[in-house]
Amino acid sequence: MFFHLSMEHEVCLHPKYFGANLNETIKMKLFAEVEGTCTGKFGFVIAVTTIDTIGHGLIQPGQVVDAVVNQVNKVGIFCDIGPLSCFISRHCIPPDMEFDPNSNPPCYKTEDETSLIKQDDEIRVKLIGTRVDANDIFAIGTLMDDFLGLCSTE
Repeated sequence: MFFHLSMEHEVCLHPKYFGANLNETIKMKLFAEVEGTCTGKFGFVIAVTTIDTIGHGLIQPGQVVDAVVNQVNKVGIFCDIGPLSCFISRHCIPPDMEFDPNSNPPCYKTEDETSLIKQDDEIRVKLIGTRVDANDIFAIGTLMDDFLGLCSTE
């Protein structure tokens, strides 16, 4: 016996998938996660036939993401996580990293210069908050946790 039911399902996407084909990416991820699975409440899900609505996206505070630095100054670091802009305050950068305005380009670096964050570097950031405006999303991040900071030392 088969039933045609309405269900809700949340899909979690990495920011690298945010772009022109976002709706198609959401649909493909939904099909992959739901079709062919078994739930205790509904039994086996054979196929997704229609998608009624795709809700507004949510950014989860506490999420760790990779970002590209686009500006470094004495108040902190500005970076991009896909289309999302993120600011990392000076107070959320480890205390052993100091701003060096005389470096070209300006950067945050440790005293022994083993770690150096400058424009166009890839860093790992933990999101601590978000703000949604009429047509933009802005995040606040931190580097004050284990395994955060510069992703590679090329």
